[in-house]
Amino acid sequence: MAAVCHSRKAAVRARTHGGIDICPGAAIRHTCGAHRAGAYRFMIVPNARITSPHEDFSTLSDRPDHAAAAAFDRFDCGVDAHFSTDWRVRLRFTSDALAPSNRTLAGVFDTETSRPRARVLAFVDEGLANVAPAIVDRLAAYVDAHADHLELIGRPVLISGGERAKNDRAIFDRALAAIHDAGLCRRSYVLVIGGGAVLDVVGFAAAVAHRGVRIVRMPSTVLAQDDSGVGVKNGVNAFGKKNFMGTFAPPWAVVNDFTLLTTLSDRDWRAGFSECVKVALVKDAAFFEELSEAAPRLAARDGLAAAQMIRRSAELHLAHIATGGDPFELCAARPLDFGHWAAHKLEQMSDFEIRHGEAVSIGLALDSTYSTLQGWLSEADRRRIMDLLGSLGLPRFHPLLGRGELLDGLEEFREHLGGRLTLAMLRGIGSAFDVHAMDRSILAGAIERLADEAGEAQRS
Repeated sequence: MAAVCHSRKAAVRARTHGGIDICPGAAIRHTCGAHRAGAYRFMIVPNARITSPHEDFSTLSDRPDHAAAAAFDRFDCGVDAHFSTDWRVRLRFTSDALAPSNRTLAGVFDTETSRPRARVLAFVDEGLANVAPAIVDRLAAYVDAHADHLELIGRPVLISGGERAKNDRAIFDRALAAIHDAGLCRRSYVLVIGGGAVLDVVGFAAAVAHRGVRIVRMPSTVLAQDDSGVGVKNGVNAFGKKNFMGTFAPPWAVVNDFTLLTTLSDRDWRAGFSECVKVALVKDAAFFEELSEAAPRLAARDGLAAAQMIRRSAELHLAHIATGGDPFELCAARPLDFGHWAAHKLEQMSDFEIRHGEAVSIGLALDSTYSTLQGWLSEADRRRIMDLLGSLGLPRFHPLLGRGELLDGLEEFREHLGGRLTLAMLRGIGSAFDVHAMDRSILAGAIERLADEAGEAQRS
């Protein structure tokens, strides 16, 4: 780890291996220690005097200006501290998680000697509760069956779902107030069961309460189970922009209960598989082949096929977060956002009538076609991508692509990431690379081609 401290007379950079390095000749009167061995390191170099914060400098005002300047000169130094911390995300796959005999959910909660039962405040997606009204009582019965390990704080809180939840600040405030009123501490748990929007809103509230209350997610949609539910982000929309407010906060655990997916409409079932296609395109050509083979069964809502594809997608997303070297997206590259610059803008332009998964599918079609027109992706591979999206019943075009407002999504995407514009494009299936600009004439050609293909499909 590199640390540096300099004065006007000397500048030194060194490598440290834990603890404190003190250079010969340094005058030390007050220092601080390491938070964790090897995790927080600094060095003090010659001519940099570090004094107690309690030293009385009241007499400096009586000194000549040049003397005062010389006295303060000894504070011309700095410290670069490098530290890291370990995170563990517990990702579990099961069916009928709320059956009293199923210990998968109970097993993700830790307890302490001083408090043998984990305190849990539950939130449930109101839309889920409407189509599966027994879920609230089943959750209460589950906790009762595991009362030696779990304590449910009050009745589960119902939260409005869908993108409306992320657009209405009152819903976030309600979730935050519920956490406050329940008296949760940082070692308590928030359990949230629902779609991606509810996971986002409740996750944001849990992340800012006490600067972080542990959260356990139970995603109830295909899209949340195969992608967003296993991620380390949360957020709400503001100023007309998607996810303008939010944090990076890894979940304590994620429990993917495939039984919850039976509550979905056909439209929401299909929409979620676009994220499977996305991660296959940028990460795993073999997974793309599996998806292509399974597409008819996925479209027909075959539960076993869906569970296999969702599990692989979730594993790929989590592996990228854990081993990709940039879990909190501090760098420019974000391959898991392939197709998303247009998707986010389409959602906004349609007043969120277009589902996120549907918008992602259109974004994948657009950026794949752009990659082909640029000469990076073969036409044969592009055709296979378009065929897979079609086999899954996903859209590949929307008339809103033709509006000039779409291009504003590039700058909004850049602003959201920070730094210069960075977009993933394709050289082949399973092979992505970064570009930092889009040729607008070629992009217009890609949109025109998608429009022509959509028209031909309608006529046939």
